[in-house]
Amino acid sequence: MAGGAEDGEAIRTGVRSTNYAGWRRQGGWEPMVVVRAKDSTFWDDRGTAYLDFSSQLMATNLGHGNEAVVEAIVRQARSLPYAAPGFATPARAALSRALGEVLPKGLERFFFSTSGTEANEAALKIARVATGRPKIVARHRSYHGATAASISVSGDPRRRPVEGLQTVPGTVFAPDCYCYRCPFGLTYPSCGVACAEYVDTLLEREGNVAAMIVEPVVGTNGVLVPVPEYLPRLREITRRHGVLLIADEVMTGWGRLGAWFGVDRWGVVPDLLTTAKGITGAHAPLGLTATTPALHDAFRDRYFPHGHTYEAHPLTLAPAVAAIEEYRRLNLLEKSRRDGEYLLGRLREIQARHPSVGDVRGLGLFAAVELVRDRATRAPFNDEADYLAGRPLVAQRVAEAMLRDGVYCVAWISHLVLAPPLVVTRAELDRGVEALDRALAVADAEVAPSAGPA
Repeated sequence: MAGGAEDGEAIRTGVRSTNYAGWRRQGGWEPMVVVRAKDSTFWDDRGTAYLDFSSQLMATNLGHGNEAVVEAIVRQARSLPYAAPGFATPARAALSRALGEVLPKGLERFFFSTSGTEANEAALKIARVATGRPKIVARHRSYHGATAASISVSGDPRRRPVEGLQTVPGTVFAPDCYCYRCPFGLTYPSCGVACAEYVDTLLEREGNVAAMIVEPVVGTNGVLVPVPEYLPRLREITRRHGVLLIADEVMTGWGRLGAWFGVDRWGVVPDLLTTAKGITGAHAPLGLTATTPALHDAFRDRYFPHGHTYEAHPLTLAPAVAAIEEYRRLNLLEKSRRDGEYLLGRLREIQARHPSVGDVRGLGLFAAVELVRDRATRAPFNDEADYLAGRPLVAQRVAEAMLRDGVYCVAWISHLVLAPPLVVTRAELDRGVEALDRALAVADAEVAPSAGPA
């Protein structure tokens, strides 16, 4: 039986021997064979169930196999499975209307692609061409995609292997709002939010800047939740300098932070907003670049130098319309806020018991547990050089222990990302936290001898 236990090894061998595996050395890849998923659970070829505590890649916000979204895909496939992007389709019109109801007011023009990477690539091109300026301000701990322009504005270590080989010049990096490891060595609130004020000086000195791109809450690189003044201040600074603000909401959108979009939590309206993942609950690959009418008008009598075959693909647009209705029907924005507060409280209980936990932070159902070798010095177990060299990572070993316990969780260099589907139950949250509690014994065993619980 295809996908059954008897042919799982054949599936794994076939995939491993013929496919590239993203963001890793190709040797030693032993992928799990996943055959089924529903709500917050997925199953391997042996029938073992796993709690999905990271929504795969922070994407399945609606949970796996949402029936309304699945049916929308089926209906669209039967009526109009594809149309070239030069045509208007019912699905395109319906999603455009639906987006107008949930996006921050003023973002009313849309470009549809098939991933967050592509959404950011489009945003960067729009900003540069519309302003005629080449520079982009990004942040050191950021990830915006894998294509040439998007990886160029990523401070993530995945940029390093292609730097100078396939990167676009013009990126200027600014510090993050990372209070646990403040780049200025300051303490909030006496810091005066120096990380934001630095951008004012940067824009003044650099000149020729088209845009600044930010994740409202930094995703993969640490779930860094900014202080309340940070994003509003960035908006003031960029507007005063005539610099566009791009909000990368690929991970932070669609209820993940307890609002439609992360910027809503701070009352900020960017000039461009990019998103993907949760827009369809990851049931179909869709990316969105939303802009103000003024940016769209810049191309009214000027050639728009972007597009691709799968732009506004009907099979990706129809499930997004259904997904928006499901977020409403299930009241997932409010649920994300409530459950996020509960999750953060449970994680802080764990922090008090484990000397390897340096920091716990989060907003909505988006949290991180940062691991350290020594709480006093905040020294991490591993760094970017370890990751790129393929050395064993303590955070990854913790995640592997959780997986053996039936809970899947994403690990990244020195922290774990906890971002379960928004449909997760309290019992499932408890189960995930308890698995983490047990798995942290792996990290505690590596703590510096002098370190101990705070």
